[in-house]
Amino acid sequence: MIGPMSKIRAHSAAFATGVALLLGSTALTAPQAAFAQAQTTGVVQRIVVQGNERIEQGTVLSYLPIQPGETVDPQRLDLALKTLARTDLFADVKIELQGGDLIVKVVENPIINQVVFEGNSALKEDKLKDEVQIRPRGIFTRAKVQADVQRIIELYRRSGRISATVTPKVVELPQKRVDLVFEINEGPKSGVLGVNFLGNKEFSDNDLKDVIVTKESHWYKFLTSNDNYDPDRIEYDREQLRKFYRNRGYFDFRVVATVAELATDKNGFAVTYTIDEGPKYKFGKVTVETELKKLNGDLLAQILPVRTGQLYEDDKIEQATDALTFAAGAAGFAFVDVRPRYVPNHETNTVDVVFSVREGPRVYVDRIDIVGNTRTLDYVVRRELEVAEGDAYNRVLVDRSKNNVRALGFFKDVNIEEVPSAQPDRTTLRVKTEEQPTGELSFSAGYSSVDKLVLDVGVTERNFRGRGQNLRARVSVGSLRQQIDFGFTEPRFLGRDLRAGVDLYSYRYDLSDYAAYDTESTGGTLRVGFPLTQNASMSLRYQLRQDKVSVADNLCVPGQEQVSAILCLQRGAYVTSLIGYSMRMDKRNDPIQPTRGWFADLSQDLAGFGGDTKYLKTETDAGWYWGFNKDFIFSATGSAGYIEGWGGDNIRINDRFYKGGSTFRGFEIAGIGPRDTTNGNQSSNSLGAKLYAIGTFELTVPTFLPEQYGIKAAVFTDFGTAGQLDDVDRLKSDGTINPLIKDNLGLRASAGLSIDWKSPMGPIRFDFSHILAKEDYDRTETFRFSTSTRF
Repeated sequence: MIGPMSKIRAHSAAFATGVALLLGSTALTAPQAAFAQAQTTGVVQRIVVQGNERIEQGTVLSYLPIQPGETVDPQRLDLALKTLARTDLFADVKIELQGGDLIVKVVENPIINQVVFEGNSALKEDKLKDEVQIRPRGIFTRAKVQADVQRIIELYRRSGRISATVTPKVVELPQKRVDLVFEINEGPKSGVLGVNFLGNKEFSDNDLKDVIVTKESHWYKFLTSNDNYDPDRIEYDREQLRKFYRNRGYFDFRVVATVAELATDKNGFAVTYTIDEGPKYKFGKVTVETELKKLNGDLLAQILPVRTGQLYEDDKIEQATDALTFAAGAAGFAFVDVRPRYVPNHETNTVDVVFSVREGPRVYVDRIDIVGNTRTLDYVVRRELEVAEGDAYNRVLVDRSKNNVRALGFFKDVNIEEVPSAQPDRTTLRVKTEEQPTGELSFSAGYSSVDKLVLDVGVTERNFRGRGQNLRARVSVGSLRQQIDFGFTEPRFLGRDLRAGVDLYSYRYDLSDYAAYDTESTGGTLRVGFPLTQNASMSLRYQLRQDKVSVADNLCVPGQEQVSAILCLQRGAYVTSLIGYSMRMDKRNDPIQPTRGWFADLSQDLAGFGGDTKYLKTETDAGWYWGFNKDFIFSATGSAGYIEGWGGDNIRINDRFYKGGSTFRGFEIAGIGPRDTTNGNQSSNSLGAKLYAIGTFELTVPTFLPEQYGIKAAVFTDFGTAGQLDDVDRLKSDGTINPLIKDNLGLRASAGLSIDWKSPMGPIRFDFSHILAKEDYDRTETFRFSTSTRF
């Protein structure tokens, strides 16, 4: 038993004789009324309230639509009676007119002292309390109790206990108070003993079991609730089957019947889906009809992702509808109604589709509510929305707004709901957000095959003071890298759509094991970014830094150099002053976890505005994503870069490109590209490349582990090349060509498996690689492990 029943019995002389609140109970009948037969009209001189105990007379009079001095008739008395009854304060109301006195006799509804649950073990009391609407110190009415009984039964039904019963009882207390007790008989848990399919020919039972949500009960599935019998879930499964088949060409597919048979021992159900697959269909003629003068149906048909002869898919119809809605919105039609009309041809197994584009009813945004942002200020979210209060409702802009808010990275989940308004041409948008941690104070020690021993201390806040500002301070010490950096970004500089920031840093890279030199850099960057179009943005930057290259003296003994002569000549410190820009086009459907779309980046840096170096560096990145479903997402990404000196300058060694490690799996850091093999291939030193081009094909695959474990896997192949040196970099100290400097733009390729784990200690990544193509002097690795603190 849950609840202090001993106390309840102590406070009551009797247990209300076990009065159950059943439909036939007379203890909770609806308010009754009677009018005096002698007088139903007249002038009210005085109003007298009788029978009230807890409720003040002034409260009763405030609800009464009659005032002294007014003339009443049977209609007004009836209105007054109904008004008092609707307050739910009274179990019974009578109104009589005696001479000039209006007598209002009331019987108050009791006040609930406490709500107690008995017999519940499968569901916790807190969950039941959240479900019921009745609360302590609230008004007790029969209707409210019966509604809560149905809520509790529905809650048990959804948890697989369809035979659960609930009996409400009351304990009467002094001063018009009652304790409400819900006696619960949970009944046995109804599992799913088996899931069967009849009529399926193209797909096996196992294939279809992966489609539906309902799962068979097994002893090891104690962490899931989808193996409980739930009629609502069965209905959802019917829709999932329909989507599955219709997206694979089966236009005529239907679920003929769904039968759930209770086992003889009543310990579970066997669920059988009878389906009719029908034949496969392809798209026939696809046209667009429109009554809007500014829109041309033939031109609109060209932007559709549907072509004659393609396999029929419901998803493509939805994509086509979105494309037409977007095109109409871009042409200035915010209110359009796009409806597809299907004409199946059973002889040719094709489906003709006609998209009808008409002007829809005008709807405006009445109000925008931001909820769930317990830390982030409202205006930070509102400035990302592309619709404002009073604007015409446009679904495309609402979807864009959702992606903009998600792209902030401040929220675990973002959803924009439409809430009907009191007026038919108005709607309220509710932006529901769920905050996630954006700040981090970390101290960690770790090991990786990239940075070896790493000590990391950092402070990062991506949503500083809830204003969307990014603040970063970090100290990192490792055998490969020692780094101190500070950064601050204001996303709305001067109140405009300008993203401005400053970075200050000092770092040292010990590349003696990879390129026979160490480099130190100290400097700062000023940057500003701004949007160009809805999907395009641009940023500008100015950077000033001092670089120092160090090579051990014993490696550069004249006539006995153990490294490239040009490397020895580049020792020393120099200043780089550069300006640069970056442009980005992003048409992915989700900025965090894309499953559709593409992006492209282009950046250039021009050094030579003061300082000691002159060069032009160009880099580009691009990616394309296609998700077959939530488990299989294919991506094709690529990057390329080229750097060239100007004004007679050659490219210094630490300004070149070094690829490998995380940028080319299967190869060590700086593992591909030109190398000085003076000391043999195993002890060769990377010289960096002026040119690189790398591509990646990757397919995420299911791990069959619970999502909360945070483990994802992907198979990949990386391929590309890196090379090209200035002619002077190939020379010995005597001016002759050094044959031990290798520079070949041959193809490199690898394939393997990557596993990412969002562990409590931070993200951990495992890369298992197999080399498919390489040069003899490249340095490879088959396994790489890395862990780092997330910033």
